[in-house]
Amino acid sequence: MGMDALKPFHVAVVTGGASGIGLAACRRLAAMGLSVVIADRPGPGLEAAAETVAGDSPRGADAVQAVATDVASRVSLAALVDAVAARFGRIDAVMANAAVQPGSAVLGDGDNWTRILEVNLHGVIDTVRAFLPGLVASGGPGLVVITGSKQGITTPPGDPAYNVAKAGVKAFAEAVQHDLRNRPGCAVTAHLLIPGFVWTPLTANGRTEKPAAAWTPEQTIDFMLERLKAGDFYILCPDNDVTRALDEKRILWAAGDIVENRPPLSRWHPDHAAAFDVFLKL
Repeated sequence: MGMDALKPFHVAVVTGGASGIGLAACRRLAAMGLSVVIADRPGPGLEAAAETVAGDSPRGADAVQAVATDVASRVSLAALVDAVAARFGRIDAVMANAAVQPGSAVLGDGDNWTRILEVNLHGVIDTVRAFLPGLVASGGPGLVVITGSKQGITTPPGDPAYNVAKAGVKAFAEAVQHDLRNRPGCAVTAHLLIPGFVWTPLTANGRTEKPAAAWTPEQTIDFMLERLKAGDFYILCPDNDVTRALDEKRILWAAGDIVENRPPLSRWHPDHAAAFDVFLKL
């Protein structure tokens, strides 16, 4: 399972690779025999991740590179590209995954808004733009996976800055894949990973035990590899509580707010809550 989707690839770079979904991706790719570059903030977490991933690789530490990286800095991303090229001589796959979630409100802390947009939106855009020219110029197969969120599609209340960033990520990923498929002879593809509820340091919110509803990062990566093999662009992940059918209903209702001229976020509006419940049963 999954390996067939990555047969042409030898070197993968994962931003935000020291924890959560990113670390699960690094471990799975290393176990498959790929050389893996873990890009994340400097510190003990990055060092520990490098040791863990090396233990998963049949080639050990020779197949793993840890690069301290700030995705909010184009200078740092350019240094990452150079470091990977110097170590492995090629880059085949990039997972633009780094994200933060300090919380936000419409009139909340402006620094939180700035940090979320710098990392979760501009950091994703700049990561892809840093690596994509080399992937395209190689002339061979290439893979770009961009980690989005259902919050960027149905934009639930509670964390507007995160929603804004992830909505932008969705639009950017769509634009990247459209660009790639219209390049004659280009074998590079882009894909949007849309996780469900995943138990990671980003989603723990002080909890110490995984909620029953949540998937593990490993389940998310297994699902991602299955859907990459199938050729999906939108890799819409379920979890232990939300099925694809329920996701589809929620997404269609959100789009219907525009078509039906309902209030925004009508799913949470008292005047439309009953209609939404009926819609779910159709």
